[in-house]
Amino acid sequence: MMADGEKDWLEAELEDTLDEDFELEMSDPMLSQEIRKIYRAKHPDMLDRRTYFTNLLRLQGELIKLQDWVEHTNAKVLVIMEGRDSAGKGGVIKRITQRLNPRVARVVALPAPSRREQSQWYFQRYVPHLPAGGEIVLFDRSWYNRAGVERVMGFADEEQVEQFFQDVPEFERMLVRSGIILLKYWFSISDEEQQLRFLMRIHDPMKQWKLSPMDLESRVRWEEYTKAKEDMFARTNIPEAPWYIVEGNDKKRERLNCIEHLLSQIPYTDIPHEKVTLPERRYNPDYERKVLPDKLYVPKIY
Repeated sequence: MMADGEKDWLEAELEDTLDEDFELEMSDPMLSQEIRKIYRAKHPDMLDRRTYFTNLLRLQGELIKLQDWVEHTNAKVLVIMEGRDSAGKGGVIKRITQRLNPRVARVVALPAPSRREQSQWYFQRYVPHLPAGGEIVLFDRSWYNRAGVERVMGFADEEQVEQFFQDVPEFERMLVRSGIILLKYWFSISDEEQQLRFLMRIHDPMKQWKLSPMDLESRVRWEEYTKAKEDMFARTNIPEAPWYIVEGNDKKRERLNCIEHLLSQIPYTDIPHEKVTLPERRYNPDYERKVLPDKLYVPKIY
C-alpha cells in the first residue's frame, strides 16, 4: 500500500509527465490524417495512457533503486538492445535512462567502424565501452551488427560471420565470469507494423531523420533479416547470456514489459540513505551583488 504522501507525489508526477508526453507528441498533427486513421485502426487495443504512465513512473522509481544498488555494490550491468529498424528500442532506452544519473547509466551507440577499426579484432572497439564498477551501460546496437546488418548487407563475408559465431559465446562467457550482469534484448515487430512506422516517418518532418538509406534497404530485405535473426538466436542463445524477445507492436506495452523484465533479472535491494537537510546559507553583510550588463542576458522573448 502506498502512503498518502507517495500518492500525492505520484499524481503530481503523472500530471507533469502527461504534459511532457503531450509535448513529445506535438509532431503527430504533421502526419497525414489518412495515415493516422490507418495506424489507429490497426491498434484498437493499445494500452491507455493513464495506465501506461502510472506504471512507467512506478518502474522508473524502481530503476532509481537499481541505480543506487549498482553504485553501492559496485555492480556492472550491461544491457544489449537489438532489433529491426523502427522496432522501438530507442524509445525503451529513453524511458530507462530518463530519470537516472547519466554518470551511472550511459548509452553507447557506435557509428560505422572506421578503416582502422575494421582492421582490429572485431570486439575491440566495443571493449572500452563496457561498464566499470558502479555503472549501467546500454548498447543501442552492439557487436551483433555482424550477425545482422553486416551479414545481410554484405559488409562481412561468410567466413567473418562464422568466426563471429564461434567467438561471441566465449566472449560473453568471459564478460559474465568477470562479474558483468549481461542482458540481451531483441525488439520484435511484425512486417505490417514496420511498414506503418516507416510510412509515418516518411510523412513526419520531425521524424524523417530517423530514416536512413540503410533503413529503407532493410525494409526490402525483410526476409533476409528474419533468416539472419533466427540463425543468430540459434548460435548465440547461451545459458550464461540468453536472448529475451520483447514484442513491440504496442510501444507502451513494449516499454513496460522490457523494464519490468530487466528489473526482475537483477537482484537489487533498497539501499538506505541518510536524511538530507538543506543547510542555512551564509550571509555576508558587507557583500553587494554586482549589476551585470544587459547584453549578458538572453532576451526575454516569451
